Amino acid sequence: MTTSVRRTTLTLPAAAVGPDNPLPALAGPRDVHRSTVPEGTDVPADMARQLAYRPLESLLPVRRRDGYSRHRTPTALDALVIENDRLRATVLPGLGGRVHSLHHKPTGRELLYRNPVFQPADFALNGAWFSGGIEWNIGATGHTTLSCAPVHAARVPAPDGGEMLRLWEWERLRDLPFQVDLWLPDGSDFLYVGVRILNPHHHTAPVYWWSNIAVPEGEGTRVLAPADEAWLPQCLKGLGGTPIGYERTLRRVPVPESGGTDRTYPLRSEYPADYFYEIAPEERRWIASLGRF
Repeated sequence: MTTSVRRTTLTLPAAAVGPDNPLPALAGPRDVHRSTVPEGTDVPADMARQLAYRPLESLLPVRRRDGYSRHRTPTALDALVIENDRLRATVLPGLGGRVHSLHHKPTGRELLYRNPVFQPADFALNGAWFSGGIEWNIGATGHTTLSCAPVHAARVPAPDGGEMLRLWEWERLRDLPFQVDLWLPDGSDFLYVGVRILNPHHHTAPVYWWSNIAVPEGEGTRVLAPADEAWLPQCLKGLGGTPIGYERTLRRVPVPESGGTDRTYPLRSEYPADYFYEIAPEERRWIASLGRF
């Protein structure tokens, strides 16, 4: 079939996002991803410089989104579908442009973790966030303030001459416009994504971009990357050794085994953790989640 882009609706049990907080967010952001580099550590100089470069000091002019509820009712959400004869991607333009589903037609397999409900939680830089799918994060180290906000969307010509889906918005924390293009060449088994960030100002703008992909996790799930080492944020532990947050420092750990455990199996770790893989310059950058579901 010819690649197509169409509108539809997706009905999920959903909690209302509710109104933004009318009070200005005068307190600084709770950014658990921010790290400092103590003297004497082996963090490379360029990494240490980038970690300390103009961290986010305020949420202004963005307001906090803390008006959501826990009461879920069946709700029709606007959705956009881009598909060819191999793949079907479902995007939620009213919720940050999240790719809710990526369905592989020949095998009937869902390639993402597809959240069966929409339930905001206090995890984005400004509050409301939800899990699942593929999310686009721009501005600072943390889940974007646009996690539960609408973005613009349009059908535009793709690089191969067909149709593609373009998402765009203005990110207010860094005062920058950005766009995300999604296209599926005819017969392709891969969803192509192109990201563009524009700086309309005469000054240099600090930017941190990251795409976050949620996939199903089971006892046999293993996450692999072409690396022998990774950077791990130190975990701050409370009574009884229970992890309660990050110390905001980094340490280098071997991959795959660290502390007598193969950390490429996420469920074998004592607590959730972020691993930033140290990939050699000559290696192709990739990461894969393997397992049976």
